[in-house]
Amino acid sequence: MPVVSITRALADNAERDPRRPCVTCGDRTVDRREFDRLSNRLARAYRELGVSPGRYVTIALPNSVDFYVACAAVWKLGAVPQPVSWRLPDRERQAIVELADAALVVGVAPSAHPGRRTVPVGFAPDGSLSDEPLPDVVSPAWKAPTSGGSTGRPKLIVSGDPGVVNTDAPGLGQRRDGVVCIPGPLYHNAPFSFGSTGIFHGNHVVLLEHFDAEATLAAIEGHSVDWILMVPTMMSRISRLPEDVRSRYDLSSLQVLWHMAAPCPPWLKEEWCNWIGGEKIFELYAGTEAQAVTVIRGDEWLAHRGSVGRCITGRMKVLDPDTFAEVAPGTVGEIFMRGDRTTYQYLGADARRSPDGWESLGDMGWIDEEGYVYLTDQIGRAHV
Repeated sequence: MPVVSITRALADNAERDPRRPCVTCGDRTVDRREFDRLSNRLARAYRELGVSPGRYVTIALPNSVDFYVACAAVWKLGAVPQPVSWRLPDRERQAIVELADAALVVGVAPSAHPGRRTVPVGFAPDGSLSDEPLPDVVSPAWKAPTSGGSTGRPKLIVSGDPGVVNTDAPGLGQRRDGVVCIPGPLYHNAPFSFGSTGIFHGNHVVLLEHFDAEATLAAIEGHSVDWILMVPTMMSRISRLPEDVRSRYDLSSLQVLWHMAAPCPPWLKEEWCNWIGGEKIFELYAGTEAQAVTVIRGDEWLAHRGSVGRCITGRMKVLDPDTFAEVAPGTVGEIFMRGDRTTYQYLGADARRSPDGWESLGDMGWIDEEGYVYLTDQIGRAHV
């Protein structure tokens, strides 16, 4: 398997087909060569501001081409991008920045973080800086998204994977040199991650500045999107469009639709299966921590209504939340997970663990005798 650094993957894409679109957001598109060159120059600017291998860089930018150029610059320095909502109040962002000990905060005014290096939205590096390739380095962790939980205390979920790419294995139905659409906010883990992997594998990544139901359909048609990531709220808002609006757009290019991050009402799932085909719709259940992951395809779901699928990585079991005893198939309890490898580490929190080391994200549900996982609307102790 050809595993290379993110830096090398981006450069290889630019060399293979320099004029192919890399990222589009709104009315701006940059091709692969421009993306690679812009991020080379920006990396040198960030290095002058103190970014070095292994350090965290907090990125507080809205969905934009600049968001991913900033991430690429961070990866090219062997540092770790740490995305946060650009809407966060200064006080909430400060807690995250202090926890990360961020070398740089991108997208904020200097007054927002006294004593920290910052650059504002729209920052442009000095044009005299070189845009030639940088030394090939690998980030020790390729991302460090945040989660506050119900307590409001921030934590970083630092990926257990370094900044490398298996160029022959895009994963989750993405393909090399395809077209990926990300209509959700990039400060959330799934949009950030799947938009990033799309870029790594040479996809044209089409971002929406903010979600809009009709604009999403227009993006699919206008860019011949073959892969898209949604959440059920987006699917519902598209479903509520008038029929004459929905039927106005050609969605025949779309081959894969993933939804995750929240339960999908059965009526909505069935409506989408009937609309675009259950074989194109996939649901994933996991945390950002990714200890274990379940997947189910739409046509499989029709035979197991309400399930989020069976584990494709890691393991899950259901325990009594008080005694930690494993319960019988079909019995509701707290879902615990165990990974096949180290997929993350927390900064600022400790995982809820059973005595034998399985971890819980606080979700309640049951597993049937065939191994299909079902979630309830109850919340376990990890969220209390």
